[in-house]
Amino acid sequence: MDINGLAAIVTGGASGLGEATARALAAGGAKVAVLDRNADGAAEVGADIGGIGVGCDVSDAASMETALATAAAAHGAARIAVNCAGVGPAARVLGRDGPMDLAKFAQVINVNLIGTFNTLRLAAAGMQDLDELDGGERGIIINTASVAAFEGQIGQAAYSASKGGVHGMTIPIARELARFGIRVLTIAPGIMGTPMLFALPQDVLDSLGASVPFPARLGTAEEYAKLVLHMCDNAYLNGETIRLDGAIRLTAK
Repeated sequence: MDINGLAAIVTGGASGLGEATARALAAGGAKVAVLDRNADGAAEVGADIGGIGVGCDVSDAASMETALATAAAAHGAARIAVNCAGVGPAARVLGRDGPMDLAKFAQVINVNLIGTFNTLRLAAAGMQDLDELDGGERGIIINTASVAAFEGQIGQAAYSASKGGVHGMTIPIARELARFGIRVLTIAPGIMGTPMLFALPQDVLDSLGASVPFPARLGTAEEYAKLVLHMCDNAYLNGETIRLDGAIRLTAK
């Protein structure tokens, strides 16, 4: 898929992996709508890359319907949808104050898993009737899981469950949408240098980077964005979750 001139949406696009992806897509000629619950941040990034920014809540059906309609009105129906919106609070099942608050578990599932599916279903609906591109493609949807989907650490029960769900739905949805020429892929990042992680002390960041086999450092948002671009370009990639992690395998804690 040649992304030049195509409409794209990126959730969580105001910062981190989403911002880097939005900028990379725009640099490749795509018309990008930056979607984020931080409406001001989305608008700032959108304006900076020559696209638009839309404030929305990925876990809310009506909010996302409105956001995608706004994006389509500006650029046409998206052929590229990248789901980067997510949250990652840590909490033990049994903490000092008793069992984990069920509402906190549900919040992570609502944003990371239901929010991803919500965006995916609406983006796919907009793609299904578009004209075919070369090779029969109509669009591509790229989701974000995590290496925690496979070996989550203590305190990551909610996060791992949400990201495991994103990984788990990749192949059945790719199979279902294949008849429309819509590819579905997932990236499972390892320890990435994002604003969420940069809140930690420098010695902790150094230790995390050193734990990666090679290269022994944190991954970058730009490396994530490069993989998104490759997935768009390589039409034979479909139904797969690709780890982007420097060969790390998370320990228990």
